[in-house]
Amino acid sequence: MKMITKRGIFLWILSALFVAGIVFLTVSFATHGDEWAMKRYNRHLYSNGALIGAGNIYDTNGKVLAETKDGERVYSDNKTTRKSTLHIVGDPKNFISTGVQSVYDSKLTGYDIMFGVYNIKRYGKGNDMKLTIDSDICNAAYEALDGRKGTVGIVNYKTGDIICAVSSPSYDVENVPDNLETSDTYEGVYINRLLSAQYVPGSTFKIVTAICAIENIPDIDSRTWECHGAYQPTQGVEIKCNANHGGAITFKDALAKSCNSAFAQIAIELGEDKLNETAKELGIGSTVKISGEIEAFRGKFNVKNAPDDLLGWTGIGQGDTRIAPITMLRIVSAIANDGNAVSFNIVDDFANQAGKALNISLPSNKSTLMSAETASQIKQMMRYNVQKQYGDSNYSGLNLCAKSGTAQIDSNDNHNIAWFTGFMDDPNNPYAFVVVVENGNSGSRTAGPIANKILQKLVS
Repeated sequence: MKMITKRGIFLWILSALFVAGIVFLTVSFATHGDEWAMKRYNRHLYSNGALIGAGNIYDTNGKVLAETKDGERVYSDNKTTRKSTLHIVGDPKNFISTGVQSVYDSKLTGYDIMFGVYNIKRYGKGNDMKLTIDSDICNAAYEALDGRKGTVGIVNYKTGDIICAVSSPSYDVENVPDNLETSDTYEGVYINRLLSAQYVPGSTFKIVTAICAIENIPDIDSRTWECHGAYQPTQGVEIKCNANHGGAITFKDALAKSCNSAFAQIAIELGEDKLNETAKELGIGSTVKISGEIEAFRGKFNVKNAPDDLLGWTGIGQGDTRIAPITMLRIVSAIANDGNAVSFNIVDDFANQAGKALNISLPSNKSTLMSAETASQIKQMMRYNVQKQYGDSNYSGLNLCAKSGTAQIDSNDNHNIAWFTGFMDDPNNPYAFVVVVENGNSGSRTAGPIANKILQKLVS
């Protein structure tokens, strides 16, 4: 009798373990099935390590950026388009981790928890994807960079749709260079510089310091600061200005003329706590997500226990701060949109090979980065920058609000990182932009004309 009881208990334990195993496998299949299906040994989807089973990828105008033909993955028939959209579409072997072919591989292949990749067998390829980017504008941006390392990003600041996202260097996936892995020309070629580069922001960061000052120094507009070519903090090394501004300079002119002396003094007066708080509110140090799936570099900002000279350097965009261009694009988009940043998006829709649209959930939310009053004031100041310093005639018809930046890396000006960022204050053309050029010398002289060339094409 005791033997029968022990056997019964043992069978119950085995049954419980069996059921637990079934539950574990079911849950694992439900949560990780798409990952298992996307393994490179799946011959339905991959050939020689390259994705072949995906559906077509189109730009916003319906132009093919990538497709599968006769069991091979082929790309746009335009060589410039293949280069300008590489970092958004992705490469055949998914070395570019932020490309849509990598991030949305299971959706592009049509994976379904019930039927796996049956659509591949049925149609020869998976679901089609339409993006928000305009390949013609991307081509213009790629050509404007003219082989220089850097990035261009343009977004509709009302909808969050990304129109242009170009990173250079790039290469032609239909004719891969032999020296891709060894030449300095292609250094960082698999990095999407708009999302993942870690740049010193230079004087574009004065936008952040200015926002902090507007929110924390009540009499900021009636104040002046002394500039005679440099500022010596109580502690630390001298902070040189880009020019001798001849004495007293106002807040508005300090931003327009990008006065290091004034902004170093403002940053020191604000102090580390207020600067940290504003940087956090504006998203510096937090990731920016695209279409809820693609993640950008978080950025680096921390002035805790910083001496006066480091506070001053940080306030003018030097110091230890590092920022991805997409983060600055989000900040200027919020300024243009009454202080509100909408979710960035690069995916328009998906459809299966029968033409039926798929029900996909894309994030659509709005975050308040600053008050409408603060946004209005900084917008006026950025508009004044163009009118007073950069010249409206150089950006004809754009009604541009902008800020340049020239981030120094070392004593050689040719190694500077050139920035130009801002937006068009135009309800018919609600576009914000960021342009970064490595080894670019000057932001206004190098990145500014690139921005103008692309924006003029966008509105023409």
